[in-house]
Amino acid sequence: MHRVGMALLLCATSAAPVAAQFPSRTYTALVASESADRVAVIELGPQGAKVVRQHDVGVMIADPDGPHGLALEPGGKYYYVSTAHGTPYGVLWKFETRTNTYAGQVMLGNFPATAQVTPDGSKVVVVNFNLHGDMVASDVSVVRTDSLQEIARITTCAMPHGSRVNSAGTRHYSVCMMDEQLVEIDLDGLQVARHFLLTKGAEQGMTGAPPVRGAISASADAAHAGHDMSGHGLAQPAAGSTTCSPTWAQPSPDDKTVWVACNGTSDLVEVDVASWSVRRRIPAGNGVYNLAVTRDGTKLVASNKRGQSVSVIDARTGATLAVLPTQRRVVHGVAITHDDRYAFVSVEGVGSEPGTVEIIDLVSLKTIARVDVGQQAGGIDVVPPL
Repeated sequence: MHRVGMALLLCATSAAPVAAQFPSRTYTALVASESADRVAVIELGPQGAKVVRQHDVGVMIADPDGPHGLALEPGGKYYYVSTAHGTPYGVLWKFETRTNTYAGQVMLGNFPATAQVTPDGSKVVVVNFNLHGDMVASDVSVVRTDSLQEIARITTCAMPHGSRVNSAGTRHYSVCMMDEQLVEIDLDGLQVARHFLLTKGAEQGMTGAPPVRGAISASADAAHAGHDMSGHGLAQPAAGSTTCSPTWAQPSPDDKTVWVACNGTSDLVEVDVASWSVRRRIPAGNGVYNLAVTRDGTKLVASNKRGQSVSVIDARTGATLAVLPTQRRVVHGVAITHDDRYAFVSVEGVGSEPGTVEIIDLVSLKTIARVDVGQQAGGIDVVPPL
């Protein structure tokens, strides 16, 4: 039994924060609000931005199911939502994009979070974040999109986050917030291929799976003491900390690079995929959290969770092109339109505040619209053009 509803919203166009030139065509994005058990459909068009409809996701009436991750398939016909709270485990849901019609579900692990569909549309990969309970190694689920069958659950390390697949569909990248690791999964063999220690000054690429907890290297174990144990990336690290506390992994469009957001050190580690070594560390905003890259590979857009802002970074030079403050606190996810023109950014808000989606023009480097959605807005994605 499931609880799925749809309702049209009579929302006025959100007032633009700056004098804006809105697009002549319409862009559509979906955002999940974790505390409201709701997915909102947002349109940006000639008249600005607005919520055009929303629908509920979950089975629990009294308690939130917690929709967290949201991912569209490449063709845009279906999208997937992970609900993090469950009894005892979470669920991956499938919906038809145009009508929000329920298309199936599958139970996954503890607190399934970030999700992405492979480029060929055959699989959706979801990290099981395992926020609650003992700090033990968790795993990554691989699910067939046609049958919604979980075909693998691959152990990585503690609190996996930032599920991203390379453009070839052969490698999956995630980070482990409590183990200082970037993990690469071979999607053909359905096993961990390599891992990378991200602690500043002790960076090292290695083959195979990360060591089990209790057998972590001395440098990683020392770094672990500085982690934000809440798993939310909001705690301010101690001065001089070298703890990365990774929160996101973003492969480049040409599959040559993976950028990792180090929430603890507020920088990005750029890893060369071929040599499995550090190219450079790039300064970022305070508490950099999630990342997205334009399809032409020229710009990185980063949410700064402690900094209440969004950074636009030149991917080639590492220079920060703009830092744009957000209206509300706890900045979360980023999704970029398929023509690289706009970035849709989810902001959770605090307490009784609604969540917000802020829309950035990546040419003028200005925020052009803000739209209120359900509380604790998180997972976000853009619908492909028809």
